[in-house]
Amino acid sequence: MTQQGVRWTADQVLALAPDAASRKAGSKLGAAGPWSEAGSTDEGTVWGLCRGSGSKPYQTVIDIADAAGPAYKCSCPSRKFPCKHALGLLLLWAGGDGAVPPGQAPDWAEQWIKGRRERAQEKRTAGTDSASGPGDPEAARRRAERRAVRITAGATELEQRLADLLRGGLAGAEQAGYGLWEETAARMVDAQAPGLAARVRELGAIPASGPGWPVRLLEECALIHLLDQGWLRRERLPRDLAATVRSRVGLSASADGPPVRDRWLVLAQYDTADARLTTRRIWLYGADSGRTALLLSYGAAGRAPELAMPVGLELAAEVSAYPGAGQPRAALGEQFAPPVPTATRPPGVTTEQAAARYGEALRGDPWLDSVPVTLDRVIPTPDGDSWQLADADGDSALPLTPSARSRPGLWRLVALSGGAPVKVFGECGHHGFTPLTAWPEGTGAAVPLC
Repeated sequence: MTQQGVRWTADQVLALAPDAASRKAGSKLGAAGPWSEAGSTDEGTVWGLCRGSGSKPYQTVIDIADAAGPAYKCSCPSRKFPCKHALGLLLLWAGGDGAVPPGQAPDWAEQWIKGRRERAQEKRTAGTDSASGPGDPEAARRRAERRAVRITAGATELEQRLADLLRGGLAGAEQAGYGLWEETAARMVDAQAPGLAARVRELGAIPASGPGWPVRLLEECALIHLLDQGWLRRERLPRDLAATVRSRVGLSASADGPPVRDRWLVLAQYDTADARLTTRRIWLYGADSGRTALLLSYGAAGRAPELAMPVGLELAAEVSAYPGAGQPRAALGEQFAPPVPTATRPPGVTTEQAAARYGEALRGDPWLDSVPVTLDRVIPTPDGDSWQLADADGDSALPLTPSARSRPGLWRLVALSGGAPVKVFGECGHHGFTPLTAWPEGTGAAVPLC
C-alpha cells in the first residue's frame, strides 16, 4: 500500500480530535501558512514544522501506519493527543495539494519513528513470551475463588436492599435521595463487583426524573435482580449466558475467540467520559465475514484513549471475540497493512428488522442496552417534538433516542438527507435509535454523526 496515493477526508481527520476546542484550533492550522519543511513517506510518516508563539517552530510528526491508529509526537506543551498541530498537519496532508510532498524524513522525525516501532516490536515479543509462560494457575484459581465469594456476598446484600425498597414502596426512593444508592454502590465496589456498582449508581438518577419514573425504576430494579440471580445460579446457566453474567457483574475476561482475518470497515468512533475514565468505542464491520465487532479503549480522566481509527477507513487485520452470548466486543490482533480509505458500505436492513434484531439479542443478554444496526434507505423525519428514521419504502419507523436528538450530528444527518433516503449506522435499543454514521444515496464518503 502506498500512502502517497491515499488521502483521508477532513471529517476522518477531525474525528481524531479529543474535544471540540482541539477540532476548531486544528482546523485553523490546516492551511500551508504556518507550516514549513513538511513532508511524508510511503511508509506512513508525516512531519512538519509549525510556527508558534515561541522563537522555535514546533516539531510535529505522525505515524499513520501504526497498527493501533495514528500516533503523534509534537514539541508543543499541549497535553492533548492529538494536539492542534498534529490535527492541522493531518488536514494539510489530507488536502493532497502538494503542501506535504514526498521526501526523506528529517533526523528528529526518523529517530522518533524508529524508536517507537522498536518499542512496539519489543512489547509484542514480551507479550508473546508472557502469554506462553507457565504462570501460577493454582494461585490464580484461589484469587478467583476469593473474589467470587465477595461478589456472592455483595449480590446477596443487594437482593436484600431491593427487597427492602419494594417492601417500603417506591415513593421512599425519592425521599431517600441519591445518597442511598451511592452508599449501596460503594458496597458493591467493596465486593469487587464494579458492574453491579455501575447499575446501582444509575438508579439514583431515576427518582423524580420526570413522569413515569416509578415504572423506569421498577424496570431497572428488575434487571438488577435478574443479574443478581444469574450470578447466584451461574453454575446452572448455559456456558455463553454464564459468561455474559460474569461480564455484566464486572469480571474481566480475555478475548479467547479464534482470530478472524478480514477487511474491517471502521463504522463509527465515539467517546464517553465520567470523572475517572474516558471510554472509546470503535465499531468495525467485516467486509468478507459480515461480522460486526466492537473495540474498546480507555484513557484516564481528561486524556483521550490511544486507539484511534477514523470513520471510513478499512484495515486488513485479525480480531478475536470476547466470551459471552452474542457479545460484539473483540480485541484487535495483528494488522497486515495500514488503514486505507474505502468505498465499502455495510448492508442495511429496515427499521422493523432492526427492532427484531434487538429483540433476538435480548434472549442471549437481557441487560443489553442496544445492538449495532445499519438501516438502509431511511429518511430523518420530524415527529412532533421529536425525530424518527422512517423507511423510504415502507410504513415503519424508529424514534431517535433523547441523546441523539440533542447532538449536532442530527442536523448533519438532516442536511445530508435533504429529504432523500440515506444509509445510517447506529445503535438500536429500548430507548430508540442513535445514529453514528451516514452515507448518502448512491456514492459518497461516510459522514460521522458523533
